[in-house]
Amino acid sequence: MAKTEIRPERVQLEGREVALVGERWASERPRGLALLLHGGGQTRHSWSRTAAALAHEGWTTFSLDARGHGESGWATDGDYSADALVDDLERVVRSLDSSLARGTTARFDALPVLIGASMGGLTALLAEGERGPLARSLVLVDVVPRVERAGVERILRFMTQHLDGFASLEEVAQAVHAYNPHRSRPTQLDGLKKNVRQHADGRWYWHWDPALMRRDLDEPTRAVNTERLLVAASQVRVPTLVVRGGRSDVVSVAGVEELLERLPSGRYVDVEAAGHMVAGDENDAFTRSIVEHLATLT
Repeated sequence: MAKTEIRPERVQLEGREVALVGERWASERPRGLALLLHGGGQTRHSWSRTAAALAHEGWTTFSLDARGHGESGWATDGDYSADALVDDLERVVRSLDSSLARGTTARFDALPVLIGASMGGLTALLAEGERGPLARSLVLVDVVPRVERAGVERILRFMTQHLDGFASLEEVAQAVHAYNPHRSRPTQLDGLKKNVRQHADGRWYWHWDPALMRRDLDEPTRAVNTERLLVAASQVRVPTLVVRGGRSDVVSVAGVEELLERLPSGRYVDVEAAGHMVAGDENDAFTRSIVEHLATLT
């Protein structure tokens, strides 16, 4: 029997002095809440297939645009630090409770499972380790405290090469494919409009605030101190799944092992054919690993 299509509902939540936009994928018989946090330079749309799958598995799921990304507000003071992102996340989590599962009388643990990729994963790790309990569980996607410098530099080059925009969506497609050549080149150019905005000059610009890259910081995750992240990990008490892309040039096996030594309740899965953008590269395998993890939660 075919699954009933679950359509997302646009929602607006409040961060620290910035409005945050997201989508809510409601489950008719919710087992809990899941909150999806994208990586630097991405949007909530990078999670669409995973969000729908989790909703079908009984998890009312929220996918959020981080400050300065997608439809969320830009920081008027240019603050995209880790602390600002954690402040936003804490406010969002505090606002989520079982009343958000409208249309059902079910009650469940109101703390969400926090699923974060790269920047989103670091935000979730710091939030839970330093300000928890905020999560029922963590899923950290291709993120560790000690990243591989070459992979980070490749991300930086990609994000800073086109700050002057693109003349066409075709140019956007070429840039995306050049960065991630093992993934099929986009053929439906209209789909790229979720990642860029057309300005009055007719050129297409990335959806994120250029101030993200203007400060003297060395990565989109805002250069969080490694030791701070390791200390935060040692203070996490909820079940944690670390998902690594097998082809990632940002996260090494050694980096995962170092993180797991600090996580009291951590375990690890490798999505062999994926690079750093695990959900985009191998969505079915990635989502399956998340569903299997969620099934272990009581």
